[in-house]
Amino acid sequence: MKAEPGTDATTESELLHGEPVAVYEEREGWAWVQSGIDDYVGYVEAKSLGAAEAPATHRVSALSTFLYPEPDLRRPPRGALSLGCRLALGDTVEVRDTAYRLVVGGGAVIEGHVAPLDAAPENDHVAVAERFLNVPYLWGGRTSHGVDCSSLVQLALMAVGVPCPRDTDLQEAVLGSAVEGATEAPRQPGDFVFWPGHVAIMLDNEYMIHASGHHMMVVIEPLAEAVERIAGKVGRPTSLRRL
Repeated sequence: MKAEPGTDATTESELLHGEPVAVYEEREGWAWVQSGIDDYVGYVEAKSLGAAEAPATHRVSALSTFLYPEPDLRRPPRGALSLGCRLALGDTVEVRDTAYRLVVGGGAVIEGHVAPLDAAPENDHVAVAERFLNVPYLWGGRTSHGVDCSSLVQLALMAVGVPCPRDTDLQEAVLGSAVEGATEAPRQPGDFVFWPGHVAIMLDNEYMIHASGHHMMVVIEPLAEAVERIAGKVGRPTSLRRL
Protein backbone atom coordinates (compact mmCIF):
# COMPACT_ATOMS: atom_id res chain seq x y z
CA MET A 1 0.00 0.00 0.00
CA LYS A 2 1.55 3.26 -1.19
CA ALA A 3 1.18 6.76 0.15
CA GLU A 4 0.83 8.00 -3.43
CA PRO A 5 0.09 6.24 -6.74
CA GLY A 6 3.40 5.17 -8.26
CA THR A 7 5.98 2.43 -7.89
CA ASP A 8 8.51 4.87 -6.40
CA ALA A 9 6.11 6.13 -3.71
CA THR A 10 6.72 5.19 -0.08
CA THR A 11 5.28 1.83 0.97
CA GLU A 12 3.14 2.37 4.06
CA SER A 13 1.83 -1.18 4.52
CA GLU A 14 1.06 -4.40 2.68
CA LEU A 15 -2.07 -6.43 2.06
CA LEU A 16 -1.83 -10.19 2.44
CA HIS A 17 -3.15 -12.55 -0.21
CA GLY A 18 -6.88 -13.05 0.31
CA GLU A 19 -7.46 -10.12 2.63
CA PRO A 20 -10.62 -8.14 1.78
CA VAL A 21 -10.39 -4.54 0.59
CA ALA A 22 -12.83 -1.79 -0.30
CA VAL A 23 -11.95 -0.01 -3.56
CA TYR A 24 -12.89 3.66 -3.64
CA GLU A 25 -11.18 4.90 -6.79
CA GLU A 26 -9.15 3.60 -9.74
CA ARG A 27 -7.04 5.69 -12.10
CA GLU A 28 -4.01 5.13 -14.27
CA GLY A 29 -3.50 1.59 -13.02
CA TRP A 30 -3.73 2.43 -9.32
CA ALA A 31 -6.58 1.86 -6.86
CA TRP A 32 -7.28 3.79 -3.65
CA VAL A 33 -8.33 1.09 -1.18
CA GLN A 34 -9.09 0.44 2.47
CA SER A 35 -8.13 -2.81 4.20
CA GLY A 36 -10.98 -4.85 5.59
CA ILE A 37 -8.63 -6.15 8.28
CA ASP A 38 -7.31 -2.99 9.92
CA ASP A 39 -8.97 -0.10 7.98
CA TYR A 40 -5.61 1.05 6.61
CA VAL A 41 -5.87 3.10 3.41
CA GLY A 42 -3.47 3.54 0.53
CA TYR A 43 -2.80 3.02 -3.15
CA VAL A 44 -2.17 -0.42 -4.64
CA GLU A 45 -1.67 -1.48 -8.24
CA ALA A 46 -5.11 -2.25 -9.62
CA LYS A 47 -3.83 -5.39 -11.36
CA SER A 48 -3.07 -6.92 -7.93
CA LEU A 49 -6.77 -6.87 -7.02
CA GLY A 50 -9.44 -9.29 -8.11
CA ALA A 51 -12.69 -10.91 -7.14
CA ALA A 52 -12.27 -13.98 -4.95
CA GLU A 53 -12.87 -17.31 -6.70
CA ALA A 54 -14.73 -18.41 -3.56
CA PRO A 55 -14.92 -17.36 0.10
CA ALA A 56 -11.72 -18.05 2.00
CA THR A 57 -11.77 -21.23 4.07
CA HIS A 58 -8.20 -21.40 5.39
CA ARG A 59 -5.28 -19.25 6.46
CA VAL A 60 -1.56 -19.89 6.14
CA SER A 61 -0.37 -21.05 9.57
CA ALA A 62 3.30 -21.53 8.64
CA LEU A 63 5.62 -18.54 8.62
CA SER A 64 5.87 -18.96 4.86
CA THR A 65 4.80 -21.48 2.25
CA PHE A 66 4.70 -21.85 -1.53
CA LEU A 67 1.79 -21.80 -3.93
CA TYR A 68 2.42 -24.56 -6.46
CA PRO A 69 0.75 -24.77 -9.88
CA GLU A 70 -0.27 -28.34 -9.01
CA PRO A 71 0.26 -30.76 -6.10
CA ASP A 72 3.91 -31.47 -6.80
CA LEU A 73 6.74 -29.90 -4.81
CA ARG A 74 9.09 -30.46 -7.77
CA ARG A 75 7.21 -27.90 -9.86
CA PRO A 76 8.42 -24.29 -9.74
CA PRO A 77 6.06 -22.42 -7.40
CA ARG A 78 3.89 -19.57 -8.60
CA GLY A 79 4.83 -17.54 -5.55
CA ALA A 80 5.21 -17.48 -1.79
CA LEU A 81 2.50 -16.98 0.82
CA SER A 82 3.10 -15.60 4.29
CA LEU A 83 1.57 -16.23 7.71
CA GLY A 84 -2.04 -15.07 7.73
CA CYS A 85 -2.71 -15.22 3.98
CA ARG A 86 -6.21 -16.44 3.22
CA LEU A 87 -7.16 -19.12 0.73
CA ALA A 88 -10.23 -20.92 -0.57
CA LEU A 89 -9.24 -24.59 -0.49
CA GLY A 90 -10.80 -27.75 -1.84
CA ASP A 91 -9.84 -31.41 -1.77
CA THR A 92 -6.78 -33.01 -0.18
CA VAL A 93 -4.44 -34.78 -2.61
CA GLU A 94 -1.43 -36.88 -1.65
CA VAL A 95 1.57 -37.10 -3.98
CA ARG A 96 4.67 -39.08 -3.02
CA ASP A 97 3.63 -39.14 0.65
CA THR A 98 3.11 -35.36 0.80
CA ALA A 99 -0.41 -34.06 1.41
CA TYR A 100 -1.58 -30.96 -0.48
CA ARG A 101 -4.76 -28.91 -0.48
CA LEU A 102 -6.05 -27.81 -3.86
CA VAL A 103 -6.69 -24.08 -4.21
CA VAL A 104 -10.02 -23.06 -5.68
CA GLY A 105 -9.22 -21.47 -9.02
CA GLY A 106 -5.96 -23.35 -9.46
CA GLY A 107 -2.83 -24.34 -7.59
CA ALA A 108 -1.97 -26.27 -4.46
CA VAL A 109 -0.40 -25.70 -1.04
CA ILE A 110 1.12 -27.99 1.55
CA GLU A 111 -1.70 -29.19 3.81
CA GLY A 112 0.41 -28.94 6.95
CA HIS A 113 1.04 -25.25 6.29
CA VAL A 114 -2.61 -24.14 6.46
CA ALA A 115 -5.40 -24.17 9.04
CA PRO A 116 -9.17 -23.62 8.78
CA LEU A 117 -10.30 -20.07 9.45
CA ASP A 118 -12.50 -21.38 12.24
CA ALA A 119 -9.69 -23.39 13.89
CA ALA A 120 -8.64 -22.38 17.38
CA PRO A 121 -6.10 -19.53 17.22
CA GLU A 122 -2.59 -19.90 18.51
CA ASN A 123 -2.27 -19.16 22.22
CA ASP A 124 1.03 -17.29 22.59
CA HIS A 125 1.77 -14.13 20.64
CA VAL A 126 5.33 -14.13 21.98
CA ALA A 127 5.99 -17.52 20.38
CA VAL A 128 4.52 -16.28 17.10
CA ALA A 129 6.78 -13.21 17.16
CA GLU A 130 9.82 -15.41 17.81
CA ARG A 131 9.15 -17.26 14.56
CA PHE A 132 10.03 -14.02 12.78
CA LEU A 133 13.50 -13.90 14.36
CA ASN A 134 16.09 -12.70 11.78
CA VAL A 135 13.42 -11.73 9.22
CA PRO A 136 14.69 -8.53 7.55
CA TYR A 137 13.38 -5.15 8.62
CA LEU A 138 11.27 -3.56 5.89
CA TRP A 139 9.48 -0.25 6.27
CA GLY A 140 5.81 -0.97 5.61
CA GLY A 141 6.50 -4.71 5.34
CA ARG A 142 3.94 -7.13 6.65
CA THR A 143 5.12 -10.58 5.53
CA SER A 144 7.75 -13.18 6.34
CA HIS A 145 9.93 -11.49 3.70
CA GLY A 146 10.10 -8.29 5.73
CA VAL A 147 8.34 -6.60 8.66
CA ASP A 148 8.50 -3.38 10.59
CA CYS A 149 8.01 -3.00 14.34
CA SER A 150 4.25 -2.48 14.33
CA SER A 151 3.48 -5.19 11.77
CA LEU A 152 5.39 -7.74 13.86
CA VAL A 153 3.06 -6.93 16.76
CA GLN A 154 -0.01 -6.93 14.52
CA LEU A 155 0.79 -10.27 12.86
CA ALA A 156 1.63 -11.93 16.20
CA LEU A 157 -1.65 -10.77 17.72
CA MET A 158 -3.74 -11.65 14.67
CA ALA A 159 -2.41 -15.21 14.91
CA VAL A 160 -3.83 -15.48 18.44
CA GLY A 161 -7.14 -13.93 17.47
CA VAL A 162 -6.58 -10.44 18.89
CA PRO A 163 -7.50 -7.55 16.55
CA CYS A 164 -4.70 -5.01 16.28
CA PRO A 165 -4.27 -1.66 14.50
CA ARG A 166 -1.44 -1.24 12.02
CA ASP A 167 0.52 1.69 13.48
CA THR A 168 2.24 2.11 16.84
CA ASP A 169 0.28 5.17 17.97
CA LEU A 170 -3.04 3.35 17.61
CA GLN A 171 -1.59 0.18 19.13
CA GLU A 172 -0.45 2.12 22.18
CA ALA A 173 -3.92 3.64 22.49
CA VAL A 174 -5.93 0.41 22.38
CA LEU A 175 -3.85 -2.65 23.28
CA GLY A 176 -4.46 -3.95 26.79
CA SER A 177 -3.93 -1.67 29.75
CA ALA A 178 -1.08 0.61 30.75
CA VAL A 179 1.17 -0.74 33.51
CA GLU A 180 1.83 1.78 36.24
CA GLY A 181 5.48 2.74 36.31
CA ALA A 182 5.96 1.73 32.67
CA THR A 183 9.32 0.03 32.11
CA GLU A 184 10.38 0.74 35.68
CA ALA A 185 7.78 -1.85 36.77
CA PRO A 186 8.46 -5.60 36.57
CA ARG A 187 7.87 -6.78 33.00
CA GLN A 188 6.00 -9.92 31.99
CA PRO A 189 6.21 -12.07 28.86
CA GLY A 190 4.02 -10.56 26.17
CA ASP A 191 4.08 -6.99 27.49
CA PHE A 192 4.41 -4.25 24.87
CA VAL A 193 6.97 -1.48 25.27
CA PHE A 194 6.20 1.70 23.34
CA TRP A 195 8.41 4.57 22.25
CA PRO A 196 7.38 7.40 19.92
CA GLY A 197 7.07 5.49 16.64
CA HIS A 198 8.38 2.17 17.93
CA VAL A 199 7.18 -0.94 19.77
CA ALA A 200 8.70 -4.14 21.13
CA ILE A 201 7.40 -7.29 22.83
CA MET A 202 8.89 -8.47 26.11
CA LEU A 203 10.04 -12.09 26.29
CA ASP A 204 10.59 -11.90 30.04
CA ASN A 205 11.57 -9.22 32.55
CA GLU A 206 14.84 -8.44 30.76
CA TYR A 207 14.75 -9.37 27.08
CA MET A 208 12.55 -8.12 24.26
CA ILE A 209 11.95 -8.96 20.60
CA HIS A 210 11.33 -6.30 17.95
CA ALA A 211 11.79 -5.45 14.29
CA SER A 212 14.74 -3.12 14.61
CA GLY A 213 15.68 -0.44 12.10
CA HIS A 214 19.07 -0.31 13.86
CA HIS A 215 19.84 -4.00 13.31
CA MET A 216 17.70 -4.13 10.13
CA MET A 217 16.07 -7.39 11.22
CA VAL A 218 13.94 -8.91 13.94
CA VAL A 219 16.20 -9.32 16.95
CA ILE A 220 16.16 -10.26 20.61
CA GLU A 221 18.09 -7.93 22.89
CA PRO A 222 18.04 -6.64 26.47
CA LEU A 223 15.45 -3.95 27.09
CA ALA A 224 17.98 -1.82 28.98
CA GLU A 225 20.35 -1.87 26.03
CA ALA A 226 17.63 -0.82 23.60
CA VAL A 227 16.35 1.92 25.93
CA GLU A 228 19.77 3.55 26.12
CA ARG A 229 20.32 3.39 22.35
CA ILE A 230 16.85 4.61 21.38
CA ALA A 231 16.88 7.41 23.97
CA GLY A 232 19.29 9.39 21.83
CA LYS A 233 16.97 9.17 18.82
CA VAL A 234 13.35 9.49 19.96
CA GLY A 235 13.47 9.49 23.75
CA ARG A 236 12.64 6.99 26.46
CA PRO A 237 9.71 4.55 26.49
CA THR A 238 6.31 6.18 26.77
CA SER A 239 4.38 3.20 28.14
CA LEU A 240 4.31 -0.48 29.00
CA ARG A 241 1.02 -2.17 28.11
CA ARG A 242 -0.30 -5.62 29.05
CA LEU A 243 -3.12 -7.67 27.56
